[in-house]
Amino acid sequence: MIENYFDKAFELRYFEMNSLGNASPTIILTLLEETAADHCYAIKHSLFQLKNLNIGWVLVSGYMQMDRYPSYKEKITIRTWLSQYSKIRGYRENIIYDEQNTIIGRSRGLWVFFNIAKRRPIQIFDAIKENWSFCSFKSIDYSISEKVSPINESDYELKFIVNRYDTNMNNHVNNIRYLQWVIESVPEEIVNNYFLYSITGRFIAEAHYKQTVTSLINNNYNNKQEISFNHTIKIEGSDTICATAKSTWKRKYERDYYHSK
Repeated sequence: MIENYFDKAFELRYFEMNSLGNASPTIILTLLEETAADHCYAIKHSLFQLKNLNIGWVLVSGYMQMDRYPSYKEKITIRTWLSQYSKIRGYRENIIYDEQNTIIGRSRGLWVFFNIAKRRPIQIFDAIKENWSFCSFKSIDYSISEKVSPINESDYELKFIVNRYDTNMNNHVNNIRYLQWVIESVPEEIVNNYFLYSITGRFIAEAHYKQTVTSLINNNYNNKQEISFNHTIKIEGSDTICATAKSTWKRKYERDYYHSK
């Protein structure tokens, strides 16, 4: 049973929709990060207050699974809490509910408390630990501590230049941008006929403004109902790997993918 959680409600807006009138995976990840930021604000340790101390939270790895994506004007609630702590890191859990209180998505993330100026992890403040919404219950039984191996040869690839809007307030490429690069690399016929059911990723190194990154993708398995890809994002002209991921896509069916009011 989930106890001691933090809830945030959203109503999906027009500009958050794809061409089919559903929220995209990057929008869902944006709402998850907004919920985490509000959770920080609620305990009086907002991300901006931490930044003034040259401190921030860095995502090391994560997993997201969506049974369906919410539609325009649909109201959803994201429930978040911390399930496990160490001195320098914590596991954030999330469950996404629709208006009927049905679970439509789940995610987990491993976050490290980080000194931005010194570029190293530090101990989480006692005041943060004392005020977090903590519950040992996990949103989904999936290990995000396992490494996702990089790929060397790709079936598809795209290159991207890191622009200013790709970075966050800590001058890191935002986690959401990595997901966008991964999705952009998936063949159009897959995106048109399948939806992103799950993705697990690991963030390894930083990319910086004006660098060029290459998004590599390999087909892991393929059948009529489900397709899986392995992904690697690396800095062009170097051996630096920024992130690795594995995605699973399920065929779209109107009866279970689209939502009618």
